[in-house]
Amino acid sequence: MNRSVRRRRRGMIDGRDRYRLATAGVWGVGTGLLGASLASRPDSAEFYGFTLATAATFAVGGLAATPPAAEPSKRQLLTPVAIGVGAFGVFYGCALVVRRIPFLRNAIAGVLQYAERGPAPSVLLITLANGAAEEIFFRGAVYAAVPERPIAVSTLVYMGTTAATRNPALVLAAAVMGALFGAQRRWTGGVRAPMITHLTWSTLMIHYLPPLFAPAVSAGADTAR
Repeated sequence: MNRSVRRRRRGMIDGRDRYRLATAGVWGVGTGLLGASLASRPDSAEFYGFTLATAATFAVGGLAATPPAAEPSKRQLLTPVAIGVGAFGVFYGCALVVRRIPFLRNAIAGVLQYAERGPAPSVLLITLANGAAEEIFFRGAVYAAVPERPIAVSTLVYMGTTAATRNPALVLAAAVMGALFGAQRRWTGGVRAPMITHLTWSTLMIHYLPPLFAPAVSAGADTAR
């Protein structure tokens, strides 16, 4: 192997390490902010501040920590939307069962109270902002940082971040949807498709899931006061 080839490979490895270090730093900050957001009172200035800061960290940091793509991603719209609707259907069906299990019902209600107690437009806006930012970071920067097993590693890192909320329902959702988003990233070569699916799924979940858990959400809100 001649010297120029060795130098080129060394440069590629060093560049990848820099992206990985940047990704790790963004992950630590974003995870801390996410945990703080769901430790805040619903519909409080602290909740909105931490939530928007989380989205900004993952979006800006994800863009900065993602190496340039080798080739353009496939442009899709209808398929990701259909996948998002299908994923929501599966989760809605599971919710009909889970709401009968006190442990999981209370975990889900603990998250939904943030949607129920805040103005609908504001809640939807921060939900979509965070969904888009998560795809930029987890299916962008994290996925690109581990080319050996990108779907498995990006999903585990996604679950690790969600664990900061201390909510088992969110961690379980991150495991299922993280794997789906990762598979879409592989199929299409970019974050556009998983982002569309994520936003579709989140919009439907925010709109249709709270009524299923209304009594538990109300009880949680009363406890929080």
